[in-house]
Amino acid sequence: MCSCRTYVPVLAAIVIPGFELRAALRERPGLMRRPAALAPLPGREPLLGPVTATAEAAGVKPGMRMGEALATCPELVLVEQDPAAAEDAWEAIVRRLEDSGFAVEPAELGTVYFETKGVERLYGGVQAALHRALAAVGAGWDARAGAAARRFAALAAASVARAGQVLVVADGDQAREFLAPLPLTLLPLEAGRREELQELGVQKLGQLAELPGAAVAERLGRDGRQAWTLARGRGARGVESRRPPAEVAERLDFPEAVGNELTLRRALNVLVDRLLESPARDGRFLRKLALGAKLTGGGSWRRTVTLREPIAERDRLRAALWPKIAELPAPVTRLVLEAVELADSRGDQLALVAPEGEDLQERLKDGLRQVRASTGGGAVCTVVDIAPWSRLPEQRALLVPKDA
Repeated sequence: MCSCRTYVPVLAAIVIPGFELRAALRERPGLMRRPAALAPLPGREPLLGPVTATAEAAGVKPGMRMGEALATCPELVLVEQDPAAAEDAWEAIVRRLEDSGFAVEPAELGTVYFETKGVERLYGGVQAALHRALAAVGAGWDARAGAAARRFAALAAASVARAGQVLVVADGDQAREFLAPLPLTLLPLEAGRREELQELGVQKLGQLAELPGAAVAERLGRDGRQAWTLARGRGARGVESRRPPAEVAERLDFPEAVGNELTLRRALNVLVDRLLESPARDGRFLRKLALGAKLTGGGSWRRTVTLREPIAERDRLRAALWPKIAELPAPVTRLVLEAVELADSRGDQLALVAPEGEDLQERLKDGLRQVRASTGGGAVCTVVDIAPWSRLPEQRALLVPKDA
């Protein structure tokens, strides 16, 4: 653990390893002490998800094929995925953090970023604020927290910390020294790129950081250059707090399991009507929806739909949601439709004569808004020239988040 008296880290991360598996086992906590793994979704490649510590000790690893895992550990229990339960549990955790005063940016299920600058005085310092955040997450999740000046260092600190531990990393050379012995699996690299580095003898972040940046970029492209930057203790500093989610949802329970697509479409039509007529919608338009279902086997299913523009028209909503019904892997006993993101208005400004090119600009803006609603604010970037005279292409420009 690194510390520094002259610098106070203000960016923190909380990590809950194997969150989807823990969420699926909330009603069966005894399985956490047995060899268990999260089964793949029906129709997907038969690769295991997160595994328990007992299963890992028996030689079962995440991403292992089911046949190989069962041959390695015949006592392995396959746990069916429950995406709806995981989403609900994660939303409850995020809201508890927000209730404690943290402006959070959820990265994925089980990983969240936030800044401590605004709450350090409230709780009495960085360490105290991080312990308060862990307490807000709640017992039973084995959460761990890390803090640093940059996002990746904070994520790395939280990833290597023990359950319930707070790990603080200083900036500069100490951050690079902290990252050096850590594995490449912490980097946002595709498995193939990571294997390519390992074949070249690069196993740790420090080994990657010692390589020439131009050579890494030439071999692995822009992703490799970004990974090299992160391994050197650099990268993004800021956190973009999330917008409060909409609390508009409708559900329909069936007396018997339903697998007929026509019946499910009719049920979906009923849910769309209820959602549009819900007083909680308050006349707002729908930007992003989530369709979920409770499956007969005890698991759940969930898909999100991001609309090209905010709408509140029955026919267009049905047309956008109907294709998802065909993706249901099994008969269902419950169907849920949730408004994930609402807009105050459609935002259309009519004109008698539209200036030349305005229609194209509006379409581009609609596309950008759709991408942000679907993948987050950092997914849309613009190219900024920083050194156009450089002989190295990767040093001539920089990708920065696009604000408008």
